[in-house]
Amino acid sequence: MDRQISSNEIRKTNARNWLKLGFVVLGLAIALFYFRTLLSKTADLTDFHIAEIERGDVQNTLTASGIVKPTFEQEVNAPVNTEIKQVLLPKGTIVKRADLIMELDQEYTKLEYEQLKDQLSLKRNAVDKLKLSFDKNLRDLDYQDQIKGLRIQELEAQVKDQEHLLAIGGGTEEELEKVQLELKVAQIEKKMLVNDLQFTQQTNESDKEGLELEYNIQQKRLRELQRKLNETSVKAPIDGVITWITEDIGRTVVSGETLVRIANLSNFHIEASSSDRHAEKVVPGLAVNVKINQKVLTGQIETVLPSVENNTVKFLVALDEPNAEILRPNQKVEVFMITDEKKDVLRIKNGSGFVGARSQDIFVIQDGKAVKQRIQKGLYNADYVEIKPGQFQLGQRLIISDTKAYNHLDQFTLK
Repeated sequence: MDRQISSNEIRKTNARNWLKLGFVVLGLAIALFYFRTLLSKTADLTDFHIAEIERGDVQNTLTASGIVKPTFEQEVNAPVNTEIKQVLLPKGTIVKRADLIMELDQEYTKLEYEQLKDQLSLKRNAVDKLKLSFDKNLRDLDYQDQIKGLRIQELEAQVKDQEHLLAIGGGTEEELEKVQLELKVAQIEKKMLVNDLQFTQQTNESDKEGLELEYNIQQKRLRELQRKLNETSVKAPIDGVITWITEDIGRTVVSGETLVRIANLSNFHIEASSSDRHAEKVVPGLAVNVKINQKVLTGQIETVLPSVENNTVKFLVALDEPNAEILRPNQKVEVFMITDEKKDVLRIKNGSGFVGARSQDIFVIQDGKAVKQRIQKGLYNADYVEIKPGQFQLGQRLIISDTKAYNHLDQFTLK
């Protein structure tokens, strides 16, 4: 008859099994460690990137991305609300000033121009008629003034006659007073006519100037419309290259909408952006290196845009050689902002073996072996790392590639 195993015995059995398993795993780990150590004590020289310590300049840089842009680019905008009738030249075409690029529909603009031209003719006729009317009114007032002057002369003569008759007893006081009163009334009426004449002259001049101004304004509108009508034949305003163009024939465009961009490719600048973490260091006048393929162009920050978008700060770089042959529109480039620089120091090419810390271990090639040593770094950039003077000498060879698999060793042999 089978005996039932107690729970206490089961636990003891499980514990012994786990302990045996633990010893097996530990033994395997130790064996793997020693096996790895034996394997790692020798390595192939070709598995590493090796560089030699040299003397030279080292710049401390901040990286940014940039795009090559023409220094001068001009837009051609739609002169009126219209439709694209025909596109004659595609993007990328080299053009000369006044070359025809695009035709816009002129029908509506022509109709508006003809209507405005007719309105201007009517306005001219109205101005001329009003001038004639003004001149007639002035002449009428002048004639009335002359007539009133003659009337006054007549009354003055009558006054003298009545005074003479009264003196010889042939007239009466009443007749003299009557003529004198008529003379005073005539003199006042003449003053009123003179005043009316002056007022009418001034008013007419003001009205004529107002009408002439209205006419001139409408005439300018007509000339503006004529210019816009001419601009429906879209022509190149400068010599250059078409960098962008609206090619959708039949599409409606509104006045002021961009139709074509033409760039003068004789000079370029760089539009760059960097993380806003460096915003305080990105200032006008800061020297920069612009790397295009394997060529480096120098320059300086010309303008820093005031706004920060998407955690980036944008700035413009003026190149010392803005007409370099290697420059192409919309070309992506690397921009390195130089925040510090040292001349004639010990340096070595940068590689994946260098980490961010100022002090780290690195392997030095000595008599066919890679020997671990502590290195003190100074300035660094994508190309070079400064080595602080001390235990390293000019001409020594260092492994600059990743050596994580050998970090547990103080040295290993190179085949």
